[in-house]
Amino acid sequence: MSAQEPAYADGPVRVTVWVRGRVQGVGFRWWTRARALELGLTGWALNLEDGRVEVVAEGPRAACGSLVALLGAGGTPGRVDLVTSRWSDARGVEGFCER
Repeated sequence: MSAQEPAYADGPVRVTVWVRGRVQGVGFRWWTRARALELGLTGWALNLEDGRVEVVAEGPRAACGSLVALLGAGGTPGRVDLVTSRWSDARGVEGFCER
């Protein structure tokens, strides 16, 4: 568990991830949605004006951690240069969409 992950991770958590690189216009949000649904997560993937993709995922801490690891592990569409995450309490999101 990283220093940014909550220590109380028994229940659902939220992780907000910012992905920098060539991640827009390459199917990155679709790929992220597919991985999140496989992991049973809810949330969204959103293109930001500065070229990053913001991913918000909620669910079990282990599943959220797996998604963060997948986002930075290579094998994604495009090219990922940097993954930054922030952990917080889940807020209750339904489904997983591309915004």
